[in-house]
Amino acid sequence: MPRMIVARSALASLALALSVAIGCACAAQGGVPRTPTPVEAAAIDRVVDDVVRHYQLPGIAVGVVVGGDVVYRGTRGELAAGRGQPVDADTLFKVASLTKAMTTAVLARLVDAGTLDWHDPVIGHLPHFRMHDPWVTRHMQVRDLLIHNSGLGAGAGDLMLWPEPNAFTRDDIVAGLAHLKPLHGLRERYAYDNLLYVVAGEVAAAAAGKPYAQLVREHVFQPLDMGRCQVGSWSRDAVGNIAQPHMRQDGRNVAIRTDGAQVPDVPSMAAGGVRCSLDDMLKWVRAWLQEPGIGQPWLSQAQRTALWTLHTPMPISQRMRDWDGTRMYGYGYGWRVSDVEGHWKVAHTGTLMGMYASLVLLPDQDLGFVFLINGEAEQARTVLEQALLKHFIRPPGEAPGVAHYAALLDQDRQSKSGAAARVPDTSSRRPAKVDALEARVGLWRDPWFGDVELCADGTDVRFRARRSPHLDGRVMQVGQRWLVDWDEASVDAEPWLAFDEDASGRPRMRLSHVDPSADFSYDYADLDFTRVGDCGPRDAR
Repeated sequence: MPRMIVARSALASLALALSVAIGCACAAQGGVPRTPTPVEAAAIDRVVDDVVRHYQLPGIAVGVVVGGDVVYRGTRGELAAGRGQPVDADTLFKVASLTKAMTTAVLARLVDAGTLDWHDPVIGHLPHFRMHDPWVTRHMQVRDLLIHNSGLGAGAGDLMLWPEPNAFTRDDIVAGLAHLKPLHGLRERYAYDNLLYVVAGEVAAAAAGKPYAQLVREHVFQPLDMGRCQVGSWSRDAVGNIAQPHMRQDGRNVAIRTDGAQVPDVPSMAAGGVRCSLDDMLKWVRAWLQEPGIGQPWLSQAQRTALWTLHTPMPISQRMRDWDGTRMYGYGYGWRVSDVEGHWKVAHTGTLMGMYASLVLLPDQDLGFVFLINGEAEQARTVLEQALLKHFIRPPGEAPGVAHYAALLDQDRQSKSGAAARVPDTSSRRPAKVDALEARVGLWRDPWFGDVELCADGTDVRFRARRSPHLDGRVMQVGQRWLVDWDEASVDAEPWLAFDEDASGRPRMRLSHVDPSADFSYDYADLDFTRVGDCGPRDAR
C-alpha cells in the first residue's frame, strides 16, 4: 500500500520555523507562547494504521499541511475491496459536504467581483424561488441559504437528493421547497440543511450566467490547480483512479453503488457532489491557510473573514465539552467554527453512503489536515480526527491515541444502550398480503416527492417510488403495523407506513422511522401522501 512521506529533516526545519511563528503570534495575543508538537511522519503513520486496522477500512488517504507545505501524505487500501487497485494521492473520493465550502467560495468570489451581495434577496436572482411561508420567501437572503437557520427541520427534503441515483432535478428541488413545512421561524435556530445549498448553487449560476459546475471549475479548480477534481457529468474511464463506496456486509467491505461508465450530474452537486483527490484537497487546504499576498489574491481578506465568521450558533455536545473543552461552536458560510483546548478550529465533515471525509484547519498555527475514506466510517472519522488534532495541539507524548478515543466511543455507545430498547423488535415481520391492505393499495402522491405505487406483486405488496428507484421494497406486517423492507441493502433506514384521512376525508399515508436514530436525510416525516388512483396493469407500471 503506497505511502508518500517527506524527510524527517524537512519536518524538523518546518516545525522549528512554525514554533517561532506561533510563539510570536501567541505573545501578540497575550497568550503563553509554546512550541507545538513537531509533525512526525512515523507518528502519523501509526495513527492512520491503527484506525485502518481497528475499523477495517477499505481505503483511506490522509494529508497534512504546515506552514504552507505539504508535510505528510499517506494512503492505504484499495479503490474497491478485493480488486487490487491501490489508493494513491491522485485517487478521486466523494468529498460530500466538504463541497459546501467550495460553493460558498464561488459565491464569495462573485461578491468580490460585485456580481451579487450576501444580503441580496434570493428571489432577486431566482424569481421562481418559494418557501412555504410567503414572508420567508420575500425575506430570505443569499446568506440565509448557507447557515442552516431557515426554519426547516434537519435534512428536510433530502429524499430528493439521496439515495442516488434518482430522477429529481435541481428545478424539482427549488419547486419542492414550497411544500416543506417549517418547524421554526426564519433565523430562529440551527438545523442542518442540504437543499438550500442546491438553491445557493442555482443563485450563483443565475447571477453569473453560467452553470454551477462551470463556476466551480473557473473559480476553484482552475485558479487553485485542483486538476483531478470532478463536478457535473464526466466519463469514469477517461478520468480513472476512482474510489468506490463500501459498506460492511457479513464482516467484510463490499463495494456499493459503484460508478457506471458515465458519472451523472447529480442534483446534489452544490451541497455534496464534488469529487477530488488527496493532492487536490491539500491544495484546497493551502489556499485557506495562506494569507492574501501582493497582487490580486484568489479571495479577498474581507470574504475570507465572512466565510469564517460564526453566523449561526450550534449546540455544543457533552462530548465536545469533555474531549475538546469547547466553549464556542457555530456555522459560518460552508464551515464550522469552534475552539478546541483554546485553539481556533475551522472545519467540516463530509458524509455520503460509503464515503466519509474530514477537513480541519488550525489557522493560528498555519496547520491543516484532511482525510478521505471510502467505507462506512463514522466512528473511524471521529477517532482519527481527534487523534490527529490532539497530536498537533498537545505537547509531545501527551496526545491520546486511537485506542483511547475508540474506547471512549465504545463506552458512550454502551451508556446509551438503553436507547436500543426504543427500537421496536420487528423480527416477527412477514410479507403483507394484498387482502390485508384492502383499499390502501393504489397510487399515492406527495406534493414534493411525487408518486409512489403501493401495489400488488403476486400475493405480496410493494412500495415503489417512481422518481427514486432505490426506494423500492416489500411491505411487511409486524403485528398490526406495516413497514417497508427495502430491496437495496445500502438503503439502511426502514419506514413505518400509517394510514388515516386528511381534513377533506381523502385517504392519507404517512411514513416514520422504525429506528428513531436513523439518519435525518431519510426525512420520512416530511412526506404526506394522498391516494390519487388505483394500481394500473403491471406492464404499465
